Amino acid sequence: MVAGQAAGRGGLVSASDACAAAVDAVKVTGSWLSAADGAEPPGHLMSVTDAVSLRLAELELTLGEGPSADAVANGSPVLVSDLGETGAGRRWPVFAPAARQAGAAAIFAFPLRLGAIRAGVMGLYRDQAGPLSDVQLGDGLLFADAAVLLLITADEAGGAAAGPGGQPADLAGHRAEIDQATGMLTEQLGVGIKEAFIRLRAYSYVNDRPLAGVARDIVARRLRLGLDPDSSGDGRA
Repeated sequence: MVAGQAAGRGGLVSASDACAAAVDAVKVTGSWLSAADGAEPPGHLMSVTDAVSLRLAELELTLGEGPSADAVANGSPVLVSDLGETGAGRRWPVFAPAARQAGAAAIFAFPLRLGAIRAGVMGLYRDQAGPLSDVQLGDGLLFADAAVLLLITADEAGGAAAGPGGQPADLAGHRAEIDQATGMLTEQLGVGIKEAFIRLRAYSYVNDRPLAGVARDIVARRLRLGLDPDSSGDGRA
């Protein structure tokens, strides 16, 4: 199934193909792949199958909470069959309602790991609540294993595809803009990388704007954040 996805787009087999193939195999609505550095929350979006998947991945990155972050930190799958349940709201008080508003009713996050290597997470979502069957859970684990092997292979080969692990060029640009904006904020605000990224995420959340859109405006110098983290700081360059 993974090879079939690659053949359909006329490219080399990649982790993105494992992500796409999992949608039909596991009977979900959409999926995404995010890379992570060790046990850190996933931050490098590598593949999405639809607009809702993109929104869910961005929400987790912006808010710093959600099933994917927990899956990476714990090293085990996080299976949320109903985001409307009280438990999900308590665990992720901001992410759960935002994910439901985006169109997700259930999320299943599988860590991408091989031995001590933690490469990221594969997220799957459904637009209707309901648990995975035993067979679907087993398939999800297999596709996650395939994805991490393909990621490692791509890294060792020096990234033969459009981006790391077969990442589409537009998503590579998406992440590059966020990284560039974060770097610019370190200079503008006189803070470190982590603090600059927190400021970027905070502005995105407070103003209900996609993280990539905010980053794009900063890089284009249409937006300059203020020194006060509690202010909107939307001075124009």
